Amino acid sequence: MSAESRLRTILVAVFAAVLCNACASGNNIPEVTHDGLQLVTNSKMERLWVKPGEDFSQYSRVGVLDSYVAFNKNWRSSHPGMRTYDLHQIKLWLTKAFRNIFATELRQNGYPFATAPAKDVLLIRPAIVNLEIVAPDTQQDESSITFMTSASSMELYVEFYDSESNEILARAADRKQASHIGGVEVTPFSTDSDDARRLLKHWADLLVSKLDEIHGKKSD
Repeated sequence: MSAESRLRTILVAVFAAVLCNACASGNNIPEVTHDGLQLVTNSKMERLWVKPGEDFSQYSRVGVLDSYVAFNKNWRSSHPGMRTYDLHQIKLWLTKAFRNIFATELRQNGYPFATAPAKDVLLIRPAIVNLEIVAPDTQQDESSITFMTSASSMELYVEFYDSESNEILARAADRKQASHIGGVEVTPFSTDSDDARRLLKHWADLLVSKLDEIHGKKSD
């Protein structure tokens, strides 16, 4: 088992518990989390908590674990015709798209993408939750799914860890809606989901912007 796989196994249970607590908190946003992270005001993310005194300046590379993907809990009961296969393929595509888009944006902006723990590697554990899709077509063969993304279909939860010690350094949550509802064609390997890609790129750009600020780079 690779170092990344071992680290993923360690973090999954902890992250799932934290994610459930965050989802249940609603509008009651704590000033200090259960693990000592403090709320940051005036953040570009809707909610951001950071370890007191952490400046992140030692991190020049970023590692991204596979994204957890969860549909809105009421969505499946409203779409009884949606196959388990369809849900699985959508989750697979979003997981792959998240990793590819973040890797591309980081590399293009001077932050190498890391695949193993190191002193200069900031590890990201993402989750896409409250996912909703509309007008699914379940009458196609299993190699293709047509659906449309909802205008407020995705919420991001992400945790940031020191890749060597596994210590949590920050936690953030953000909800954004696509600019329009558009048709999306999903296969096991590709998609034309401009809206979904736009949302993922927005979150990747926020990370790049924060890293630039930490390292004193001028924004364009």
